[in-house]
Amino acid sequence: MHIPTLHTERLVLLPLSAACEDLYASFYTDADASGPYGGPLTSAGAWSRLAADLGAWHLQGFGVWAIARREGGDLLGVCGFWQGKGWPRELTWWLLPKARGAGIAQEASRAVIEHAFQVFRWESVDTYMNDDNHAARALVLRLGATLTGRSRFPDGLERDVFRLPRPNPMAASEE
Repeated sequence: MHIPTLHTERLVLLPLSAACEDLYASFYTDADASGPYGGPLTSAGAWSRLAADLGAWHLQGFGVWAIARREGGDLLGVCGFWQGKGWPRELTWWLLPKARGAGIAQEASRAVIEHAFQVFRWESVDTYMNDDNHAARALVLRLGATLTGRSRFPDGLERDVFRLPRPNPMAASEE
C-alpha cells in the first residue's frame, strides 16, 4: 500500500515508519500527554501502538501520518484517521507537549480532512472525544464542525459526535 506524503504551509505529513519509534515513546510514556489516548504506556506498548497505527493503513486503507515541521523536520505528533474494531471511524491527532498551542493540529487536520474528501472520496468526516478533552473539542469547533449527536461507544462511555466540513481545497498538496 502506498501511503502518500502531504504538505502544508509549515508541515509535512509523513507515512509512519520505524523512524517514528522515539516520537511514539516520548508521547505514550508521558502520562500527562497521553492520558486521553490510553496512556501512559511502556516503551514496548508505545512501539505496539506504532505498529498498530501503521498496520491500519494495510488493513483499512487509511490511518495516521507523522507530523513533521517543513523546516528542520522534527517530528511533532500524528494526525489522520482511526477506527478500532467495533468503533466508528474518526479524525484523530496527538501532539508532543512542546508542539501544542501553535496551530499545528489544526493545520494538519485540515490537510487530512481534505485528503479524505478528495482522495478517499468519503462522504463525511466525523470525530468524537471524551467530554473532559476540552482542547480537542475547541479544535474541532475551530475546524467548523457541527455537533450531530451523542452516542454510546464500545468502552461504555457516551461522547458527542461532530461532523467536519470540507476545508479549503488548497490546504495541502500530495506527493
